[in-house]
Amino acid sequence: MEEFSILIGGKAGDGINSAGMMIAHLFNRLGYRIYMYFDYPSLIKGGHNYAIVRASREQTSACRDRVDFILALNQETVDLHRNLSRQGTTLLFDSSRVKAEGIGVNLPDILKEEDAPPVMGNSCIIGAFAHAAGIEWPVLENVFSRQIPKALPLNLRIARRGYDAARECCTIPALGNPPLPVLSGNEAIGLGLLHGGLDAFVAYPMTPTSNLLHFMAEIAKSHDLVVFHPENEIAVIMMALGLGYAGKKTAVGTSGGGFCLMTEGLSLSGMNEVPVVVVMGQRAGPSTGMPTYTAQSDLHFVLHAGQGEFPRFVAAPGDAEQAFIWSSLALQISWKYQVPSLILCDKTLCEGFFSVVDPSPGIPQIYQNPPHEGNPGYLRYSMTEDGVSEMLHPPAADTVIKVNSYT
Repeated sequence: MEEFSILIGGKAGDGINSAGMMIAHLFNRLGYRIYMYFDYPSLIKGGHNYAIVRASREQTSACRDRVDFILALNQETVDLHRNLSRQGTTLLFDSSRVKAEGIGVNLPDILKEEDAPPVMGNSCIIGAFAHAAGIEWPVLENVFSRQIPKALPLNLRIARRGYDAARECCTIPALGNPPLPVLSGNEAIGLGLLHGGLDAFVAYPMTPTSNLLHFMAEIAKSHDLVVFHPENEIAVIMMALGLGYAGKKTAVGTSGGGFCLMTEGLSLSGMNEVPVVVVMGQRAGPSTGMPTYTAQSDLHFVLHAGQGEFPRFVAAPGDAEQAFIWSSLALQISWKYQVPSLILCDKTLCEGFFSVVDPSPGIPQIYQNPPHEGNPGYLRYSMTEDGVSEMLHPPAADTVIKVNSYT
C-alpha cells in the first residue's frame, strides 16, 4: 500500500493544525506527496478541530472518504469520525479522556512527569503514531528538529515517551521520492503573484485569505514588497487603484462579503483601465456566512460584479501548483490588457497544504514593463490598433497623466 490517510482531532487549543503539519512533513520526509485539510469552527478555544493528511506516491489535492489512522485527543473525535473508519483503521487516543478500542496513551500523566504544557500532548500522540506506523525514531526525530526548533528537547522527550508507549501495527515504507516544498494555497498564490512581478499587496483580513495577508507581510522585506492593511475593504480597493495608477503592480485579498464592498472600485478599474488583481477566497454565504467553511458559489458574482459591462479576467485554480501559475498569469494579463483580474479560490485551496513541484520554469512571460519615457502628446485613452492604449505613470517628463471615472 502506497497511500495513507491520517486524521487527528481535538479541541481548539490542542495544537491540531501544528500536529497535522508535523504529520504532513513526516510523510514528506518519507517521499510521499501530501495534501492536508484543516477544519475548525469560528472559536478561539473549544469546539472541534481536526486535520486530515493524505499521503500518496502520486500528487494529490483532495482527501479520501476513509482514513487509515485516527489520532484522538478527545472523545468527540472518535464519535464524530466513526464514519471515516474502515476495517483495519488504527485508533490511537488519550486514554484519560477517550473510551475506545485501540492504542491508548495517558497523555496527562506523561506531560505531568515531564513538566510540560498541555498543548504538547500533540507531540506525544505523534510519537505514538510513528511507532504504530512502523516509522523509525530517527526519522521522526529529524522531522521534529526541522519543524519545531522551539522547545525542541522537551518536545523530543515527550514524543519519545509516546513512541515507547505504543506498539507497531503496520509498516509505512519510505519511498524513493525526494521531499518537496509543502505550501498552502495562500502561500502558492502569494509566490505566484511575486513571480508575475507584484510590487504591493493590500488587504483587510477575511478568511480564507487572511493568511495570505500574513504571509505577504512576513516576506515583504525579503522580497522588496509593500504590504498595507487599511481600515476596510473599500479603502483596500481604492488604495490598490492608486498604486496601480502610480505604476505599482498590486493585488488585493478578500472574501465574498468584502468583495461586495469592493465592487464599485472594481467598476472604477473597468472604467479607468487601471490594472488590479483581486484574490477572492470563497466561503459559505450569503452575507457574512460561515467564516471557517468552504464554498464554490461565487463564480456568477465575480463574472458580473460591478455596474455596466467591462472586460475582466477570471481564473479558478484547483491546487497549489495551478494557484501559483494562474496568479502569475493573472497579474501579467491584468497589466498587458489593462483590465481587472480575479483569482477565484476557496477555503479548501487557500488553507489546504500541498506538495508542490516548482512550476515557475513553464510560465510564459507575457508582459514586460515598457520603457518609461515622457510624451508631451500623451493621451491615456487614445485609440490603437490592438485596442490597448498606452499607459504611463507619474512622474513622466513633460507629460500630463490623467485617468477618468466616466465615459
